[in-house]
Amino acid sequence: MEIFIGCDHAGFTLKEALGEVLASFGTVHDLGTKSEGRVDYPDFSKRVCESVLGTPESFGILICGTGIGMSIAANRFRGIRAALCNDAGFCAHFARAHNNANILCLGGRLVTPDVAMESVRVFFTTSFEQGRHAGRVTKIETCAFGENA
Repeated sequence: MEIFIGCDHAGFTLKEALGEVLASFGTVHDLGTKSEGRVDYPDFSKRVCESVLGTPESFGILICGTGIGMSIAANRFRGIRAALCNDAGFCAHFARAHNNANILCLGGRLVTPDVAMESVRVFFTTSFEQGRHAGRVTKIETCAFGENA
């Protein structure tokens, strides 16, 4: 499995803490940032999203202070389904099982390394259930919202 990870300054410490657990799931590509120096999260979101979109069956992890900014920025890319999961796996499970999420977003200022590691483990070991959820994901991908969907 190819895993692309990126963060801003507020997510740097958590990104570094996830190194070993991520390596147990596949090849990790660290797309930055490389320090706690102030940067803009959309730049790193873009790097990770473009890499995930260009690498079939890959996944991404994005970390900022709350995970909110990264998830908003990532979901601007067609084909990206980024899920903010700041708990110990519950949200990560359903993000994969029901939404076929391909990017996990975490809040570096909100979760401990242990909670983040559990979310990562659950995210990478949960499969998309397909079934009734597949049509919903298709609607997301085609922007088929509203009464005429």
